[in-house]
Amino acid sequence: MNTLPRPFPIPVVAAGPGSHEDEALDYLEMPQGMAVYQAPSLPEPEQLSGHDGALAALRQTLAAVQACVRGDTPAPVALAGLTTTELALLHQVLGEGEVSAQVLADDGLPLVQVQESVFAGVWRVLERSADGHVADTIECGAVPQALLRAAREDGASPAVAAAAPPPGVMNAPAILTELAEQRHQWRPGQPAHVVNLTLLPLSPEDIAWLDHVLGTGRVVVLSRGYGNCRVTDTCVPDTWRVVYYNSQDKVILNSVEVCAVPEVVCAAAEDLADSAERLDEVLQWVARG
Repeated sequence: MNTLPRPFPIPVVAAGPGSHEDEALDYLEMPQGMAVYQAPSLPEPEQLSGHDGALAALRQTLAAVQACVRGDTPAPVALAGLTTTELALLHQVLGEGEVSAQVLADDGLPLVQVQESVFAGVWRVLERSADGHVADTIECGAVPQALLRAAREDGASPAVAAAAPPPGVMNAPAILTELAEQRHQWRPGQPAHVVNLTLLPLSPEDIAWLDHVLGTGRVVVLSRGYGNCRVTDTCVPDTWRVVYYNSQDKVILNSVEVCAVPEVVCAAAEDLADSAERLDEVLQWVARG
């Protein structure tokens, strides 16, 4: 059964960088409050008795997280062959964390679905191939590689042909020039360059021109950490839209970031170390049966 446990919480409709605070956000079902770690409701050790596939996958996941802590890049843990019961037990142990993501196909259907577990940096990844086969894996690391690959591919899209901005456009050209300069200067490992659109005087025509030139990519991420954050990639290299909402679903910060992937999406090194420690404790518990 290669399905995520619940529907992905982000719809196909993309939010552009010019979303206003008074926009109705009915298309996005946002959770309330700050997400904090909650220990999963673990199965009793005897429930895992005889389900060696689930236990093996958990042990491989722990080894992969520990490899990440050492600075290595482990291979994903394949879940093919696990029974429906074993997958359910595995999901019960891993739970659902604060970050979800999709990579959308041209038909609007997801090519990739990602759900972070309650162990930061441990991701459940479903990836659909061209022939319809679905690979179900657990990937450990700062961010799933499928999201990075899709963003790189979107950034390699043909650039929008240069043209004079339409009437009413005032500040968008200067913002686009700044972003282009930062993309030229930015290198992997450097901090993100953030342009805060919320603080800038932008007309509706400015917003439309930014949308037109930057475009909207296929990667959509929702983070429910400190507040609610929606992240989408664009059709230019290393450029992302990042929008934060308050508990009333109103936009409180709207920005464009030049980086490989925004920090809000990534699991930090200390998060991975904590996940390795907690997952080890969990395995000691579930393996007692």
